[in-house]
Amino acid sequence: MLIDAFYSSPWPGLLIWAVLYTSDLVLTMTCARLYQQGARDVVLFEGSYEITPYYQNDVDRLRLFSPRFFVALAATSGLQALLWFLTMRSLVLPDFYLFAVGAMVLVELTIHVRHVRNLFLFRSLVAGEGITGHIEYPRPIMLRMSAIEIAAFAGLYAVLFAVTESWFLLGGAVACLSLAINHLKLSRTHKQSTSVSEP
Repeated sequence: MLIDAFYSSPWPGLLIWAVLYTSDLVLTMTCARLYQQGARDVVLFEGSYEITPYYQNDVDRLRLFSPRFFVALAATSGLQALLWFLTMRSLVLPDFYLFAVGAMVLVELTIHVRHVRNLFLFRSLVAGEGITGHIEYPRPIMLRMSAIEIAAFAGLYAVLFAVTESWFLLGGAVACLSLAINHLKLSRTHKQSTSVSEP
């Protein structure tokens, strides 16, 4: 069973995390490239295509080999490995490690759902498969839509946790809820800064 593998070694969690984090970057850049190649002529987002401020500059430049990415991957992998040794080796709150891995993995899987949807939509737009019109999303609306979508996954993971009592699912629920709240805060901050800058 996969959960048992998490208890016996830090490597399963680290490998799953590295694969998901890397594929997140690849899918982000693929969708951003399609967006710049013509998808934005139909669906336009205010500001950067990327939501996370930390990566916006690299995504806008389509910079696949980003030093920021490697720093973040090394830091998060190191933190995950440290948590395994602190909890599993000492057997102090070993379920907290599952909580942390669930938080990392399930947030990434949630984001991957968005990537797959955008990949299908942007490819259809660039290929000219009959989607017409033009829609523009102001930054605050885009961020609130993201928050609602991620909060829905938090609710799903919370319901599954209530049934299974899995700390892995609880970690995903808490992490998704935290990310949704963060996007709501970004939305309000952007709205306030825009209001202040208006004459």
